[in-house]
Amino acid sequence: MTDLDAGELQNIKTKFGIVGNTPELNLAITKAVQIAKTDLPVLITGESGVGKEIFPKIIHFFSPRRHEKYIAVNCGAIPEGTMDSELFGHVKGSFTGALTDRVGYFEAADGGTIFLDEVGELPYHTQARLLRVLQNGEYFRVGSSETRKTNVRVVAATNMNMIEAIRDGRFREDLYYRLNAIPITLPPLRRRKDDILPLFYKFAADFADSYHRPVIKLDDEAADMLRNYYWQGNIRQLKNVTEQISAVETGSVINAKTLAQYLPEDAGVQLPMSHEQHERTFNNEREILYQVLFDMRKDMDELKSVVRKLVQESHNADAIAKKEQEEIKTPPRPAAYISYKPEEVKKEDFAEAQEVENRPLAVDEMEKELIRKALIKHQGKRKYAAMDLKISERTLYRKIKEYGLDDL
Repeated sequence: MTDLDAGELQNIKTKFGIVGNTPELNLAITKAVQIAKTDLPVLITGESGVGKEIFPKIIHFFSPRRHEKYIAVNCGAIPEGTMDSELFGHVKGSFTGALTDRVGYFEAADGGTIFLDEVGELPYHTQARLLRVLQNGEYFRVGSSETRKTNVRVVAATNMNMIEAIRDGRFREDLYYRLNAIPITLPPLRRRKDDILPLFYKFAADFADSYHRPVIKLDDEAADMLRNYYWQGNIRQLKNVTEQISAVETGSVINAKTLAQYLPEDAGVQLPMSHEQHERTFNNEREILYQVLFDMRKDMDELKSVVRKLVQESHNADAIAKKEQEEIKTPPRPAAYISYKPEEVKKEDFAEAQEVENRPLAVDEMEKELIRKALIKHQGKRKYAAMDLKISERTLYRKIKEYGLDDL
């Protein structure tokens, strides 16, 4: 692979808004430019927030297809039930609501480039259709048996560990090797320490223009803190932090104490997660409902246990009081002894607790509230909210839209 000279590399960075000079970043840019002239599929991997969405644009721009369409598809944001229709189209009457024929993304991008972001979220049955497109350019519209042809360059991206996904049966091995004809891996921001400050000041200048404020600067201690922070959310998190400071702070120089207020403490350290915790996802909305009901049942069991304990303690107190009365030979003196008997937990109270357990649950409201709290807890970061709820990002996107929580 021929390296780009410094001038060519900088021109590309300027055109696509890339900031930084880390060797790994420069290698990824050079590789994207060099392989753009081929039609081989490309798989871009890296953590969420590292800027994977920029590289398909570089590949398309330097390819012979640059004058044709470029279509980006977020596979994680499309409901599973409509995925095939979105990608490959459908014919009128193929399902309820299919009032007309529909052109899919692969047909619309014919001759150009299609970018499949979060490709690891594709349903398993859709993966077979995508494999056929990659092998011979053929596909069917949903509800049709007519073979159609398309000529597209496929670039995909994922933050998923694809080898583990294959091992767990969530992703087809043959499709992975087709997509991974040319791999490009982007480094996380914590491995690009020399790029962190330039990125910060680039974002600061942009937000200063937007908010009509002076460009914020960091003192030496704050700059060191910024460089050594873990940046779990990578460039996306750095941009978010820069925007918050630019919008809120009135001083032009930010010190370490002020900066620390915008850096979550628990994000500075990566806590190891078990494979089971990291990989467990829900395949459909039923599973999140089951989880809600299971948690509610657990709470009711705990409530019943507390009630039983109170009943037992009440009975024990009665027995002790009776024994004390039998042992006392003389009447108690009013001023020196006060008889006390704990309030008895009535059978009606226990029955009421039993009734609460059996009462129908407003499942939709509970589910909406759980999702709302998770989004608030993670400051709108849907990936971490999905992990906290133990559901897939695709399911979370669908539930957010369903419950009107897009503003969180």
